[in-house]
Amino acid sequence: MGNLRFLIAPTQVPEDWSDLHRAYLNAVDGRVFPTRIEVDGNVLTFRRQTSQSCKLNIVWHVTDFGRPIVRTASLAEREEPYVLSLELARGKISTLKDQLSNWQIAGLVIPQALVKLHDEAFHAFSQAAVIQDQLERCSELADLALQKAHAAAEMLVQLYARQRLTILHQRAQSLKLPVSLGCNLGTLIPDSSERAQICQAFDAVNVDLVNWKNIELYEGEQNWDQCDQQVDWCEKNNLLIRGGCLLDFAPEGLPDWLESWKLDMVNFQSIVSHFIETAITRYTGSIRNWTLVSAMNTGGVFGLNEETRLTLTARAIEVAKQTDDSIQCFIRVEQPWGDYLSKGQHQLSPMQFVDAIDRLGVGLSGIDLELSIGYFPNGSHHHDMLDMSKLIDKWSMLNLPLHLTLAFPSDDTVVNERDKSISRVQASQWKTGWSEAAQSEWLELYLPLLLAKPAVTGVYWSQFRDQDDCRFPHSGLVNQDGKAKPALDTVTKYHRQYWRA
Repeated sequence: MGNLRFLIAPTQVPEDWSDLHRAYLNAVDGRVFPTRIEVDGNVLTFRRQTSQSCKLNIVWHVTDFGRPIVRTASLAEREEPYVLSLELARGKISTLKDQLSNWQIAGLVIPQALVKLHDEAFHAFSQAAVIQDQLERCSELADLALQKAHAAAEMLVQLYARQRLTILHQRAQSLKLPVSLGCNLGTLIPDSSERAQICQAFDAVNVDLVNWKNIELYEGEQNWDQCDQQVDWCEKNNLLIRGGCLLDFAPEGLPDWLESWKLDMVNFQSIVSHFIETAITRYTGSIRNWTLVSAMNTGGVFGLNEETRLTLTARAIEVAKQTDDSIQCFIRVEQPWGDYLSKGQHQLSPMQFVDAIDRLGVGLSGIDLELSIGYFPNGSHHHDMLDMSKLIDKWSMLNLPLHLTLAFPSDDTVVNERDKSISRVQASQWKTGWSEAAQSEWLELYLPLLLAKPAVTGVYWSQFRDQDDCRFPHSGLVNQDGKAKPALDTVTKYHRQYWRA
């Protein structure tokens, strides 16, 4: 067993480090190792099965940037402990330098203000590196370097997004970006005022009422009425429709009655196939984009193992394409950074799972990445803009179109502690805490980046209003009182700018 040890300055040890469990080690190629964490005063020890070099990913307070996941450079195992803040600064500056160089080569124009921030970060890091025997002062300078590096990284990504969107908009003959911007309607059949809000902010919608648990609560008793009404409303308002998820492998994601069939996998697959065929046939000509399966990489429902979930996912795509070969079949990946692998309960990384399905040749059209920021256990921790950019680039390597399904909380009030299917909002990670203003600020920063990525063909908000039951509470764009949040105005602004002539 290998281990990495880190020293933290006593003044940096947080009183509440409840999210330390989200720390993990990963290899240079991104593979996440099952990680055991030990705390002894101001010394952290991270243990894994292999002794090869790896990177530490940990929640860390960065002045002006909240508490994002921050990553070290690749570190070799050694007896002497590393200074944690110094190694986090080293890792961030290394990532920043690499991305800055790549985008400069591609033609990105770099302003002097960004160069200044970069130089300040490197200078503070250099000073910290030579006084590692003075733990407090070293850590203080390293934290300053980390702050400057985050500021430079944010400016760099904003420059990329702005310049990239300008080029895309100039190339688009219709003056519209080649990306669908949508939201999930939940159970809503919009009235006239809601229609105006939706149509001014989006050109697409996700109809997730076409979900097996909603449709067939009791075996053999299917109710499609509300789905039909929602699809009909979307067609009348000329909105692009994305259907699903049809199969949800998250805890409590499938009909309860189906569990009695799980030991008879032949009939289980047959029942799954029949439902997929029924749904696709019913909406042939109306829904051409489908998210067929979600949470197949993380699982949780009925205790189905990875092999079974992979088999069922492939079969669902195969049946859907056989039913209507003109549709686009996407699968939704939960926690795309793969941090859940640190618990040692999964063998396949998210990318390995999707790659295995793609290689089967069943007709996978694209990938839907679920980016539910700030939620636990089924969401992802807050990452800075550069980390988000590199995540999208990494998934783009599979050469499949990407959809992104987003959630960000505007409050942290617990909704239902007993319902395992509902994630809870973790202790504040964003720069200013969880609020409606913070939700809007996050969208203002991250939406242009996501729209600018070449592989991204669709960006969807996970919930239109808070009134609907949802796995990610407080993530709606309309609050419980029916009042639009500032985030809806933010989306509307970008829709008018990039989708309207």
